[in-house]
Amino acid sequence: MANSETILSANTHPGDSTPTVVTGTKYRGDGYYGRSDGFHTIQYDIDGFIGTVAIQATLAVDPADADWFTVYTQAYPVVSETGTTTSVITNFTGNYVWIRAVITYTDGTVNSIRLNH
Repeated sequence: MANSETILSANTHPGDSTPTVVTGTKYRGDGYYGRSDGFHTIQYDIDGFIGTVAIQATLAVDPADADWFTVYTQAYPVVSETGTTTSVITNFTGNYVWIRAVITYTDGTVNSIRLNH
């Protein structure tokens, strides 16, 4: 059975170039359900975004801050100095118990980040 859920809803930077970090709530990964393939897909949509999108995971059942590690990260803009508008789908594999999104940005909007597994 596949699960699909929004793990981070819309977040818009106030536009003052101050670095802002938004850490999403933890969501169940494949390891929580005891699945053996560990296959996860992330889809995110950004608009005028300058910053970093990161996906973190943990193997801990009841994680503390130190238990989280990054399994995916992408900095924007990739080419130019202006904000990036794009939709990205990427995969990662691991029997992670919990998954969360962390964005660090100075401008733009993250429309949503979805987890499918």
